[in-house]
Amino acid sequence: MSAHLTLGAPEHLDKLVGLVAAFHAEAGIEMTDEQRRTGLAPLLEGIPHGAAYLIGPPRAPIGYVVICFGWSVEFGGLDAMIDEIYVRPGVRKRGIASEAMIALPRALAQGGLRAVHLEVDRNNTAALKLYQRAGFQSRENYMLMSRRL
Repeated sequence: MSAHLTLGAPEHLDKLVGLVAAFHAEAGIEMTDEQRRTGLAPLLEGIPHGAAYLIGPPRAPIGYVVICFGWSVEFGGLDAMIDEIYVRPGVRKRGIASEAMIALPRALAQGGLRAVHLEVDRNNTAALKLYQRAGFQSRENYMLMSRRL
């Protein structure tokens, strides 16, 4: 099984909506498929604020990664936040997510990005190990904060 990344395009919308719905069900995120389509479609149509990648073969993806772009003075330029990453439960523990998390920053660096950030539940030891293996480091003095608008 391969963690090959394919940049999402409009023809991938239905497949991505299904994968995102599966992730949201697992994570307890309540949204309608129409809300998911509204959030995903611009990423697939080339909006400059982010991108969605399919993990695995585009005809039958086994997961996805959504990233959002930003700018960081601290990191010296363009950066990205991994908004969501998901691998189907039936193919987990095979190194696919690790492979994707190593490949994605390499691809983004080739596009001029200076840093990639992500959010993780401090109690999710499996995810913490995955991200640490991929070279991500915690920033102990910092905490992600959010305000819904």
